[in-house]
Parts: sequence; structure tokens; C-alpha cells
Amino acid sequence: MSVREDPQAQPVRPTAEDPVAASGSELIGGPTGRRALLGTSWWTPVRIVAIVAIGMFALGMVQKLPCYDGGWFYGATAQYTHACYSDIPHLYNGRGFALDLVPYFDRIPDNVSGGMPYLEYPVLTGLFMEVASWMTPHGGSIQDREQIYWLVNAGMLMVCTAVIAVCVARTHRRRPWDALLVALAPAFALTATINWDLFAVALTAAALLMWSRSRPLAAGVLLGLATAAKLYPGLLLGALLVLCLRAGRLRAFWAAAGGALAAWLVVNLPVMVSTQGGLHIRDGWKTFYTFSQERPVDFGSVWLIISQRTGNSLEDVNTYGTVLMALACLGVAALALCAPRRPRLAQLSFLIVAAFVLTNKVYSPQYVLWLIPLAALARPRWRDFLVWQACEVMYFLGIWMYLAYTGSGDQHRGLPAEGYQLAIAVHLLGTLYLCALIIRDALVPERDPVRRDGSDDPGGGVLDRAPDAFVLGEARRASRYEGAALVDWGVHRE
Repeated sequence: MSVREDPQAQPVRPTAEDPVAASGSELIGGPTGRRALLGTSWWTPVRIVAIVAIGMFALGMVQKLPCYDGGWFYGATAQYTHACYSDIPHLYNGRGFALDLVPYFDRIPDNVSGGMPYLEYPVLTGLFMEVASWMTPHGGSIQDREQIYWLVNAGMLMVCTAVIAVCVARTHRRRPWDALLVALAPAFALTATINWDLFAVALTAAALLMWSRSRPLAAGVLLGLATAAKLYPGLLLGALLVLCLRAGRLRAFWAAAGGALAAWLVVNLPVMVSTQGGLHIRDGWKTFYTFSQERPVDFGSVWLIISQRTGNSLEDVNTYGTVLMALACLGVAALALCAPRRPRLAQLSFLIVAAFVLTNKVYSPQYVLWLIPLAALARPRWRDFLVWQACEVMYFLGIWMYLAYTGSGDQHRGLPAEGYQLAIAVHLLGTLYLCALIIRDALVPERDPVRRDGSDDPGGGVLDRAPDAFVLGEARRASRYEGAALVDWGVHRE
């Protein structure tokens, strides 16, 4: 059977269809030839991608060296001027791990935490932090222990990086090389060890892999665990709902949703509920949610630009953000149900997480990690990916230079508020640029790089090549499938 008849027959060679990938390949000998025997030796695409990802992660660790040698401990702004800040060493002592306090159960003294009574992270991330503290020696100076704690966490996050690379490489069976977008993403290397987000990203990538293998229950369990580590993975259930509704695969959705809820409860209930003095919700568990609710307008958001330009503190920012996010979700649902062809899961997942990022009242630089694997699956084109990454790197530098400016007193070394607002705008425009391309691909499927050979949704699992059951608008006439046969469109490539 030819590639035209069966798009699952041969792996896609990016250097044959992506001009930027072809140009970049000249550094290692040029594009892959037609007769290359890929995957016939130990150096399979998945292993190569994983090794590259680990190598880039290691370079990101090297980039933190000025802070490791003193920037985290000496000088008010050294960690900002060198752009090597990380929450990890600071929170080792600041959240009671150095004192052997149990997260969510033991109250943190105010003189240690600066007023944060309990750990302000979801439960599974708190467990990750606690496990790293168990592996950190409790002897020596606090600086030595904080350095070791960062190294231990970096080692654990490196494992998460390998998991992400492998999962993305295997989600689209014929497109393992698309995972190089993740492995070589500069913002990935720069932000990987700022915080613990990679743990949730790894669980989310594994969930998408399980869904692509038509295992909705396993995918749901992993999504539930990811949501117990960071809030954003729960948004993917919304994408699954509208896609399963259109495809008439609601049974698979309910299996995933049930698995997610069960996994989330198994992790959270032991910490969430206290029976001391009567059944009630534990204050330590609620801290993440109350902190998220009460947090004012903060770094990186469009709301900060508005607040700084107008002098308005935007006390109702939660309402504004919620309304905009709800409208964005309605837009994504309309796209899913009205597009001429059912959008791919990766496309809707990117759009809904990007909407959350764009409307949220804070954007920490490591949040880009949430989007990188989804971008690689949703829009695997190097030019567009690198344009977006350039915007994110500019924001990464902008926030540290702004903090250096605000922390340097009268010396004003760094980036003033106006410059930081420009960096935020660049980040917002870069993300909107990628969103616009993905929306265009959904509305004009022949422009979608993944579908140009006639594929449907290689990461869709039970959704892949499924006939439509419920559509709206013009899609009623456009979505006519002949059983499970592939639509005969796209660019034929020999």
C-alpha cells in the first residue's frame, strides 16, 4: 500500500517538507535522503530526541551557574542581571523543608515564609518538593543545602524532560521528529529549572500519548494526576468533551473524565480533609486555591500593562479574567463544532491553554513550558515555532531586567516599566500569532502540516478518522465521511 493510500506507512521526514528544517539540517550533513534507513539501528528518532532534550536541559543548568555560585545568595539583583533566577533554592528554606516541616500539615513560621502560612502549590507538586527534600542532606550550611536541593530537583526534572520528549515523539506515530521542536526550544532550556512545572507537563504529555493509543481511562488518570500537580491540565478535558461530542465518542470522554476525577481525589483527599475537631477542609490544602484567588495583578499579564498605564489596581481582575476565559472557551467550542473538519486534539488543547495564559492575571516565565509540547503537536513548523520562541525569550530576559531595575534602587540598572510592558506585549503577540495560525489550520485543514498527506488526527485515538455525529453550521454539509476512510486531500509527496 502506498503512502497516498495509507498515511501511516512511513515516517515523515521534516527536512523534506519544512524549508527551515532542511536549512538547519545542513549543520549535520543536510536533509535526510529518500533511501535512508531510519530506525534500523539503536539511534532511533525517539532516542535521538530524548538525548537532545537532555543535552539542552543540561545547557539550561549551565546557564544557572552564576546564580548557583552566589547569585541566589549574595547581591540584591545578581540573580536577575544574569537571568538565572530559580524559585527552588529559595523555597527550600522559605517553605519549611529545611526545618523538616510537613507540607499542608505543619504551619510555616512567618519569620521563615514571609507570611505564607502553608505551601501554596497543589498537592502532587508538594509531594515532588518533599521527596527532593528527603534526598537533600540535612548537614552543612543552609547555602550548601539549598544548592544540593536545587541539584536534586534538577535531576528529577531532567527525568521529566526525557518523559516529555519521548511522549511527544510517540504521540504522532509517523512524526517523531516533531518532538525536536520541544527538545531544541530555547525557552524550554531557559525556564526548565525555575520551578516545578515540568512535572505536570510530563504527566500531561503522557496523558496525550495514552489518548493517542485509544486508552481514555489511562489518559484520564494521568490528566487527573497532572491537575493535582498544576491546575492547567484540567482544561484539556474541555477540549476532549467538544471533540468527543462531535465524533459521537462521549463514552470515551466519560471514561477519561471519571479517571481524572478519581485520580485527583485519591491524591487530594488524604490532604484535603481533616477529622480533627470535626470534618472540615484543611487550611493547608486550601492555601493554593485561596492564594490563586486573592493574588493581585502580577507579572507578565495584560492586566499589569493596564494597571501600570492607568494607575488602577484592577481589584475586579478575577471577574474580568473569568469572563474573558469563558468567552475564549466558547470560541474554542464553536471552532470544534463548526469547523469544516473536526480539529485535532492538539490544536484545541493548545488554544484552550493559550487562552488561559493570555487571560490570567499572572504569567511567570516558566508557564511557556505548558505550551511547548502542545505547540509541537499542534503546529509542527519550525519558522512559526521559532518566531514564537523568540518572543518568549525576549519576555524571559525582560522580566529579569525589570526586576533588576526595581531592585537596584536609585541606580536604575535594568529595564524600566515601559520596557517591561513592551516585553509583555511581545509575549502576548507571539502567543496570539501561533493561535491565529492554528485557528487557520482548523478552518482550512489543507493548510495543516499534519493533515497534508491525508491524515486525520494521529493523536486523536478514538477520534482519529471517526465520522461526525454532531456538527453545527456549514460543517453539516462539509463533514461527510465514507465510513472510516481517509479524506483524499492534501499534497501528494513521493
